[in-house]
Amino acid sequence: MNFYQQISANRRNSFLLALVIVALLCALGFSIGFAISGAPEGGIAATSIALVIGILMALGSYFAGDRLVLGVSGAREVSQAEAPQLYNVVRELTIAANIPMPRVYVINDTAPNAFATGRDPGHASIAITTGLLQKLSREELQGVIAHELSHVRNYDIRFTLIVGVMVGSIALLADFFLRFTFWGGAGRRSRDRDSGSGGLQLIFFVVAIVLAILAPIAASLVQLAVSRQREFLADASSVELTRNPVGLQGALAKIATDPEVLEVANRATQHLYFANPIKKFEQRSSGLFATHPPILERINRLRDLSGERPLSPQEARLLSGL
Repeated sequence: MNFYQQISANRRNSFLLALVIVALLCALGFSIGFAISGAPEGGIAATSIALVIGILMALGSYFAGDRLVLGVSGAREVSQAEAPQLYNVVRELTIAANIPMPRVYVINDTAPNAFATGRDPGHASIAITTGLLQKLSREELQGVIAHELSHVRNYDIRFTLIVGVMVGSIALLADFFLRFTFWGGAGRRSRDRDSGSGGLQLIFFVVAIVLAILAPIAASLVQLAVSRQREFLADASSVELTRNPVGLQGALAKIATDPEVLEVANRATQHLYFANPIKKFEQRSSGLFATHPPILERINRLRDLSGERPLSPQEARLLSGL
């Protein structure tokens, strides 16, 4: 595939996965509402309440989340005089992406990595570690910066926030129902059945219990899959901006084999970074619970764009440091 086809495929996959989360939320909400009230209107009301609560909780993150992430990461805003090469690279790629110039931050850490944050291109920031500036060539730096600016241009922060809201709503709704059941809800349903309220409500009650246990787990897995698809999308968009898959490919290879650990990263912010800053390469290369796609797969997709063969098993072993 060329990068246009990759971009279309990754966007399509992202929205399909988001629709799966919406379907889980609707199924769980309707089942719980029907199980408690015995009427379809109760299911609609339960779903609406969960959405409203999740959206209200997300508003704070939407407007202040970027400042929180930058503060937790120890990022310091720099001027063009302090980092002229970095500013030049960011500026030329914002022109290519047709987005405003973001605020530029540097993280004083020798591990090479970067992330972008902000609710839209007009309120965006990009943070780069000192290790990335020291260890990557200009061509590789362009690939990483283009990847992060693609997250901004593609509204990935907003998209993942919406997905996170829905996943949080599922968790809240499931937790409420399980607590309701534990503290006497089952007994009340039993008395309702004895009084002749019907077997349909009992069926929805059982379905609601099963969904309350499984839906949050399934939604979290889908959320991680969405995160991986958006990384593939940013990789393809980076090539669209730079017209050079080699630079991004080289950056991925260097970061994969770099032994440094990003001290400021944590599990709450790991999904924002260019490459997972916590797990080792071989652990990151597969798994449903990964926040990023396997680096080997990212590299091979980039090699396909430039007409190169995939890495051989021997080359992959060298890359993973095994």
